[in-house]
Amino acid sequence: MHELQNPTSEEKIVLLGKRLSLGPESRVLDIASGRGGPALVLARELGCVVHGVEISADFHAVAVERVAAAGLEDRVSFELEDGAKATFEPEAYDAALCLGASFVYGSLADTVDALVPAVRSGGHVAVGEPYWRRLPLPDDFEDRDEPWTTLEGTVLVFETSGLPVVSVIASSEDDWDRYETLHWQTVERWLAANGDDPDAPEIRRRHERWKWNYLRHQRELLGWAIFVGWKRPESAATSA
Repeated sequence: MHELQNPTSEEKIVLLGKRLSLGPESRVLDIASGRGGPALVLARELGCVVHGVEISADFHAVAVERVAAAGLEDRVSFELEDGAKATFEPEAYDAALCLGASFVYGSLADTVDALVPAVRSGGHVAVGEPYWRRLPLPDDFEDRDEPWTTLEGTVLVFETSGLPVVSVIASSEDDWDRYETLHWQTVERWLAANGDDPDAPEIRRRHERWKWNYLRHQRELLGWAIFVGWKRPESAATSA
C-alpha cells in the first residue's frame, strides 16, 4: 500500500517542509490529505501542526489510525469533508498544500486561487501537479485529454494568479516506478486471490492497459512535481 499517494518520497516531503521554512510554530493546511502520509512526515520531522481535509471516509479512517499509532494527535488533525466546501479562517496558515488533487477545485488555477486566502502574507501555497515533459503527444498515447500543460505552463498558472514560484520539487523515474509498480503488485495479488470474482477479467484488462501505457509512453512523457508559490507581503508585491 502506498504510504504516500503520489510519485514522490518522504525525503522530498521533508525537503518541501524545509523549502516552506516549517518548524514547531508553523501551521499547515493539507487539502485532500488522503491516508495522511505527507502530514505525518511533516509533523514528525519538522514538528509543525497540520490540519488535513479528506473527502474519502476510508482514507480519513486510515489517517486517523496512523496519527494515533505515531503518537502525533497533538500535532496532526484530520477533517472528513469535501475540500472544495470547507471553510478556513483567513490567513491562518503558514502553508497550504494540495498534493496531486487539484481536481478538488476543478483546475490548478482554481486550486491556487482557493488556497491563497487561507495563507498568511509571506506564506506559501504548494500544489503537486502532473505536467507534460514535451508536446505534442504521440497519437497512440492514452489519457491524452488530461487537462495538464508543460512545466513552463504550470509555473505560469501560479504566476498569473500572483504567486511567484520559488521552488519546484520534481519526481524522479525511481519515484514514478515505485508509485506505479506498487499498483501492479497490489492488483496482481488481488487477482491471484480472487480469480473467480466476476470482475476479475475486467480488472485484469484495465491493469494490463495501464501498465503498458506507462511503460510505452507515460514514464517518458509525464512528469509530476510539487510547485511552491510564495504569497508575497503587500509591501513586496507593491514594489515589484
